[in-house]
Amino acid sequence: MASDSTFDVVSKVDKQEVANALHQTQKEVAQRYDFKGVGAEIDFSGENILLKANSEERVKAVLDVFESKLIKRGISLKSLDAGEPYASGKEYRLEASIKEGIAQDLAKKINKLIRDEGPKGVKSVIQGDELRVSSKSRDDLQATMTLLRSFEEADLQFVNLR
Repeated sequence: MASDSTFDVVSKVDKQEVANALHQTQKEVAQRYDFKGVGAEIDFSGENILLKANSEERVKAVLDVFESKLIKRGISLKSLDAGEPYASGKEYRLEASIKEGIAQDLAKKINKLIRDEGPKGVKSVIQGDELRVSSKSRDDLQATMTLLRSFEEADLQFVNLR
């Protein structure tokens, strides 16, 4: 009797690459002429990333630089959760965070997608902040991976294919 093949669907981000992208952004903001005298800066504040500048457009420009550094380091922008700029005294601020793990409601959507559109005989189980997908056929698992690659709401990786 053949045993089931499985893989896990996770959403993880390399924290070191995020830190590297943040440091590169800090250097570029400090050196670029269009950021001189506008009080533009980017910092970690706990789990969040805080962007500051003296105008809404400059804060968005700092965010744009940060996004480009994330892309160059291979981090999907689906993992970046950026808010809207808001005024705080004389400066504008924007808070962003890096999403890790699959939230419960998102896991339910992925589960439903696999059930509705995936190959028959593929089962998925929510395990904390990840999903375990199993099937007797490895080809069905490959088809399920292809289906999940088109999922737009989160950056998904596939690990532990057995």
